[in-house]
Amino acid sequence: MKVTPHVAQNINGPRSAIDGRTTRHSGYGVSLRLRKRIEEAFGWIKTVAGQDKTKFRGRDRDRVGWAFTFTAAAYNLVRLPKLMAVSS
Repeated sequence: MKVTPHVAQNINGPRSAIDGRTTRHSGYGVSLRLRKRIEEAFGWIKTVAGQDKTKFRGRDRDRVGWAFTFTAAAYNLVRLPKLMAVSS
């Protein structure tokens, strides 16, 4: 599949384990942009939608999955006007 694992480079600390051999490839930048898009969705789900702590416990494990699915669908509905504007 020719896929290399992605590890973020530590640019604020004293040194990073990721050097120029990894960061020079165009796929590294693409991976960072895609990762940011995914993290934005999870950040919205946790903060705005209140899924940072679930209220379902014990035998209601399936309900947690349904609550997450419902919340992800709500996130897509929130993004829909912006996506429609881009495609027009």
